[in-house]
Amino acid sequence: MAKKKTVKVTLKKSPIGALPKHKLCLTGLGLRRMHQSVEVEDSPSVRGMIKKVNYMLSVENEG
Repeated sequence: MAKKKTVKVTLKKSPIGALPKHKLCLTGLGLRRMHQSVEVEDSPSVRGMIKKVNYMLSVENEG
């Protein structure tokens, strides 16, 4: 059974004042609070959301 690749994403900047679509991207990634980290699967759709809000995030590649 192959292990799915994941990416660890941490919210570093407050979404207050961000564009509504950017807030929806954070919700889609599962981020709610400052300094919260989540592991999401590495897929093109997730990479697109990360790219859109990269100014608010810290991203670490996992195995």
